[in-house]
Amino acid sequence: MFCEMGSAKRNSFTRRSFLQIGAPALGLTLPALLRGRARAADTGKPATKKSLIVFWTHGGLSQQDTWDMKPEAPAEYRGYWKPVSTRAPGVQISELLPYQAKVFDKLSVVRSVWHKNGIHAPSAHWMSTGYFGPTLARNAPQRPSFGSVIARAVGSHKEHMPGYVTIPKSEAFGYQGSVYLGAAYNPFEVGANPNNDSFKVPNLALPGGLDLTTVQSRRDLLTRFDTLRRDLDSNGSLDGLDTFKAQALEMVAGQAVREAFDISREDPKVRDRYGRHQFGQSALLARRLVEAGSACVTVNTGYWDHHDKIREGHEGLLPPLDQAIGTLVADLDARGMLDDVMIYSAGEFGRTPLINGHAGRDHWAPCFSVLFGGGGVQGGRLIGASEKWGGNVDERPATPLDVLATIYYALGIPLDTHYEDASGRPVSIVDAGKPIYELF
Repeated sequence: MFCEMGSAKRNSFTRRSFLQIGAPALGLTLPALLRGRARAADTGKPATKKSLIVFWTHGGLSQQDTWDMKPEAPAEYRGYWKPVSTRAPGVQISELLPYQAKVFDKLSVVRSVWHKNGIHAPSAHWMSTGYFGPTLARNAPQRPSFGSVIARAVGSHKEHMPGYVTIPKSEAFGYQGSVYLGAAYNPFEVGANPNNDSFKVPNLALPGGLDLTTVQSRRDLLTRFDTLRRDLDSNGSLDGLDTFKAQALEMVAGQAVREAFDISREDPKVRDRYGRHQFGQSALLARRLVEAGSACVTVNTGYWDHHDKIREGHEGLLPPLDQAIGTLVADLDARGMLDDVMIYSAGEFGRTPLINGHAGRDHWAPCFSVLFGGGGVQGGRLIGASEKWGGNVDERPATPLDVLATIYYALGIPLDTHYEDASGRPVSIVDAGKPIYELF
């Protein structure tokens, strides 16, 4: 279609020709359109170089078996594993976490997070957004995730990189999205396991029949669509089109973006250190992405809902997660990046202090732990405390909004930031939440 267009027609694009040329021929729409609109909506973004890497433990891991062990408790409370000393003086964590133990002078744990819901979906919403909202009868997300807030407030640190990425896909029961902030701030889903030998990012693939050279030669054509932007925005022609297809031309054709996602470029010895498993290679990909300019990368680590056989469940999931986190911390530190990259690990709640009759632990929201490191966090600190056997908070309670306020504070996002919801009402990103300043 492009080669048939005479010079007299090249400056007379219509909305119909935009859709015919921009969508079917390229498989894309105007890449800069939503990106430009996003930038226009957010003048005065905080001047920050900092990024966030999240390890989301979907379903909720057990704090008693990881970072808040109770070795003096009866057997039915203390669990199967012994505590071991870490590099931080006086701090012990589970023997299943040797990699984190070696770098715990650069990690800290808040042992006193709590909220009031023990059901997966509402709790995932609470921890992902800071706000209670959905119920079993109404599961739709009510507030934007902290990743989307970061994407809106910070954007990406380098042009064309997605500001917010999920690996391999978005989880948290559907609450890792942008809601009323707009589709431009939804996460870019990698869509594949970085540990696979044939790993490629489906969302960076070119439409059939096109190659990279062809697309790059057509870039200049996109500048001719500028006069259509206002019309397209006003009449809703872009409604329903995927945001990242709208941005895909620069992402697909841009060498820096493609290289950031190309984990095969890493030294095999570095890949070995992270671990040849999904968690390890996802952590390494996350490091590559923040290095290339992404502001928030979430590594989703499977399902931790071990109501039965928690020993088998945790012994299968914890060692690769531990290797991923511990190696990432050491790698970021060696590269001089640790002060600029915050690491955060949490799920929607913790697990019951008492092991149940099925050798598992059930949902527990009254007291659980989250892990922080980097991004200005001082290592080797234990903030707050649970009761003797871990049932409730004993010292320094922290809410989900406090946790998110901590993240925003570390990333330099003003805590008085408000965004309009679907009704046009300004909504605070933290409400009454306060940063956990003891971490800093």
